[in-house]
Amino acid sequence: PISNCINAGLRCIYVLTQFNSESLNRHINHAYQFDNFHGGFVDILAAQQTPDDQQWYQGTADAVRKNLIHFNPEHYDRYLILSGDQLYRMDFREMMAEHLETGADLTIATLPVTREPARAFGIMHADAESKIERFVEKPEEDSLLDELVMPAEMRERTGIRDEDGERFLASMGIYLFERDSLFESLNNEMADFGKHIIPKVIEKSDVRTYVF
Repeated sequence: PISNCINAGLRCIYVLTQFNSESLNRHINHAYQFDNFHGGFVDILAAQQTPDDQQWYQGTADAVRKNLIHFNPEHYDRYLILSGDQLYRMDFREMMAEHLETGADLTIATLPVTREPARAFGIMHADAESKIERFVEKPEEDSLLDELVMPAEMRERTGIRDEDGERFLASMGIYLFERDSLFESLNNEMADFGKHIIPKVIEKSDVRTYVF
């Protein structure tokens, strides 16, 4: 994820760590040193107990919430939230371009998957204009999956042929938030983005999918 950010020109990067993080912190501090001409940073924000909060991070959303003080809202218009345990190559500038074109409050990267793998993922259902209308965590029943099939118009736009069969949009846990939308969505005590925050944002905001 750090490499993807740097290659996409994103150089203001915070890494939120908690469990067994000493070697990771040491690696990041040694590996990512930007020169004075290009600027930027990769800063570690390790979980810590404070007089005001005696708990560690309770989930992905809680980790970001506890560090909002570091994410100066006056300096940044948008926030890209990534999971640290994924291996992929993505140009986030393409995701940003779609986000700006649609004017979304939140854009979520999704990966088209077939029916059997879909049962193990959080599945998004979007209309032909990529607006997400529904989110279901690990749908098991075939009747439910039938309701979540990727629309034909979106399949055609993303180059998936009819002979490739049906597809479902699995969340990649990659979220591009507008500043106000992020801060509003975290104004609560919900712990996790995928399980708690995202379904609530979909209910009341313009949430789009970027199909990877």
